[in-house]
Amino acid sequence: MGILNLTPDSFSDGGKFNNEKSALKHAGKLLQDGAEILDVGPQSTRPNAEFLSAEEEINRIGNIISLIKKEFPQALISLDTFYAETVKFGFNEGIDLINDISGGQYDAEMFETAAHTKLPYILMHVNPSYKTMHDKTGFEDITLEVNRYFSRKAKELLEKGVNDIILDPGFGFGKTVEDQMKMIHEVDYLGFERFPLLIGISRKSFIYKPLGKLPLDINEETQKLHMKVLEQGAKILRVHDVAETKETLTEFLRKK
Repeated sequence: MGILNLTPDSFSDGGKFNNEKSALKHAGKLLQDGAEILDVGPQSTRPNAEFLSAEEEINRIGNIISLIKKEFPQALISLDTFYAETVKFGFNEGIDLINDISGGQYDAEMFETAAHTKLPYILMHVNPSYKTMHDKTGFEDITLEVNRYFSRKAKELLEKGVNDIILDPGFGFGKTVEDQMKMIHEVDYLGFERFPLLIGISRKSFIYKPLGKLPLDINEETQKLHMKVLEQGAKILRVHDVAETKETLTEFLRKK
């Protein structure tokens, strides 16, 4: 899954792809480098990011989804939003997956809307409100906490008719460095083997800050962690650096 941020304020690539021409060009590069899914994000969820309404998200997306679909019909598109209205707009434009970082907690209509679209839904573990999204919570056992959350939310989704669920443990959202490293080493305990697991650690601070590096300088370390989570059963990697990750994936498949 290649990340396509349409934002002016994302932490590592803000402002680079927030017009139709640059977004289309980058979409093409991501696909050429080996991405199978393009994750289109109209709103940054980094700490202290600008908060947008659903209307502002939709205005920011504009025609980009339909243009990508026309230019690259083979591409799968996920829409990174926690708003039901943005999902409805994206559904009409042709999206293939819903990537909701909020687990339905920031918009009460999200689960019903996901059920109506019948699209696969990415369920991420996160704190219960937008304001507390990045608050560090002291979990006694992060793996147990994430699994309890997945169990509760997946049950709710299934009851509403959302059957295609992808689980995302939410690296970078309200977890300590120690918690996130514990999750890396316990990926094979996350989820219930019934649903595919998505891992999104690309350019995350729990990797670069302890090393005293910048987000763009940790590719080698990130690929080692990608290999580790692949070996534990991760099915989707959400990344900025698609070509390098494709090499890791090829090496993983060669070793199997």
